[in-house]
Amino acid sequence: MPSLDMLSELIPAFVTLFVIIDPIGLVPVFIVLTQGTDTRHRRRMAIRACIASFLILAAFAVIGESVLGIFGIHMPAFRIAGGTLLFLIALEMLFERRSQKRNQRAEQVHQELEDEHELDQQITDAKPAQAEDEPDDISIFPMSIPFLAGPGSIATVMLLMGKYENSVVMQVSVVAVVGLVMLCALTMFLLANLVAKRLSPTVATVISRLLGMILAALAVQFIIDGIKQAFF
Repeated sequence: MPSLDMLSELIPAFVTLFVIIDPIGLVPVFIVLTQGTDTRHRRRMAIRACIASFLILAAFAVIGESVLGIFGIHMPAFRIAGGTLLFLIALEMLFERRSQKRNQRAEQVHQELEDEHELDQQITDAKPAQAEDEPDDISIFPMSIPFLAGPGSIATVMLLMGKYENSVVMQVSVVAVVGLVMLCALTMFLLANLVAKRLSPTVATVISRLLGMILAALAVQFIIDGIKQAFF
């Protein structure tokens, strides 16, 4: 059983990752990208996207600092840069720009996939009839990269791993937290239609702004820690 001290460290880590990845905010994106597909396909896309994202984030958690070392980048500098990035994301959440960008990008990708499907359909119509094509695979792009395992979540995982660089137990716990967040995302995607119907725009806005404030405070703390480690 984790101690109270561990829980007091892991709960903020979970909140930070949950806010950055924002599974609730990705539900409309998932619905748009899987529009017109059956339940089996949506379930397969959700599972693949979450598993791929977990593997990507876990890989960066384990070898991310070594990769930075190759380029001569030390953790204090990465903490400051990562904290700044998270603060900018928090500002976008506070002013509702992040969800707008995600929805626009999702609609753009969906339109591109539809155009590609229409082109494939024209080619297929010119050929003898064959078995119906499978729906487009959106699990890796764009659901996993850049929505679930994007720059913000990668930076957050590496920042958390650097924070607990002297504790293997805490680093393993951070990877477990990543898995827990992905499990939450998977649940949201599997219940996408229900969540979209029950979550009103007003409630979603309030939650987004509240989490944005929390993320802004955590981002500032990362910057302060980086400055302390670099100069003091």
